[in-house]
Amino acid sequence: MNSKLIFFILSISILSCKNSEDSMKGRSFGPNDPKQYITILGIAQDGGYPHINNTDEFVGVAQGDISKELVVCLGIVDQKERKKFLIEATPDLPEQLAMLDAIYLNKAPIIDGVFLTHAHIGHYTGLMYFGREAMGSKDIQVFTMPKMKLFLENNGPWSQLVDLQNIVLRPLEHEVSVDLTENIKITPFLVPHRDEFSETVGYRIDGKSKSGLFIPDINKWTLWEKKIVDEVKKVDYAFIDATFFKEGEIPRPMAEVPHPFIQESIELFKNESKEVKSKIIFIHFNHSNPLMDPSNKERIQLEKEGYRFANTNDMFEL
Repeated sequence: MNSKLIFFILSISILSCKNSEDSMKGRSFGPNDPKQYITILGIAQDGGYPHINNTDEFVGVAQGDISKELVVCLGIVDQKERKKFLIEATPDLPEQLAMLDAIYLNKAPIIDGVFLTHAHIGHYTGLMYFGREAMGSKDIQVFTMPKMKLFLENNGPWSQLVDLQNIVLRPLEHEVSVDLTENIKITPFLVPHRDEFSETVGYRIDGKSKSGLFIPDINKWTLWEKKIVDEVKKVDYAFIDATFFKEGEIPRPMAEVPHPFIQESIELFKNESKEVKSKIIFIHFNHSNPLMDPSNKERIQLEKEGYRFANTNDMFEL
């Protein structure tokens, strides 16, 4: 392994800190390490962190006072079958693919498939890097719901990716599972969101021994036909929308960008056991959300109650 790669791995690794017994930071992948797992490759809302029009955040990162956070993305890895997948194609896709390649599984192709949730900027625009201006990839498998598929096929520059076969679109259906490997399957399910250009889905990821739920974007839990408390109880990990902490957090009407506030989510789970609460891993933080900061007192209190917060490079066995 060359010195540049070692430096890259060490640089990425220090972004993480332990926040659960289920998350693993080991990178040796010895005989006792999990062969299938989810890894977190980004935790920020679509605009990233630091965020546009917030110079103080950029200065803070440059001075080392705060850490840069990549846009929300999960990696799914099967070491046994040597396959790796992404959920989301973010604006930070090149860095996230490099992390997945350098830290978790180094192989060609650089990715075996990409699953999209919807057509908001943090969740699909990274596809541009597969195009002729950048990677010039061949036949990258991109899994999409019907409206998302039509959007990519009929709107430039995404349609050029399809026409040049930089990407190949694979259709998904609501609550129809796809086998990623012999030991991992993934199931999309529709959720209510601002569907200007496509529908929005979350995913259930099932491994040989454990399962996870991924819902980075949803309008409000009460608008979903399912009950989030019941769905969390069915899995081992639930990576859920934590865009905002509470009402009044941003200087514009928050109804324009509806999400379940963390305050609303914890209210729904207030009577549940610590075991149930510990399944929740908040993710997809807007730059305004004070709970992105591990030293925040309210976050620390929630962690004492069992709730967890996603960190880049956390790993969760499947």
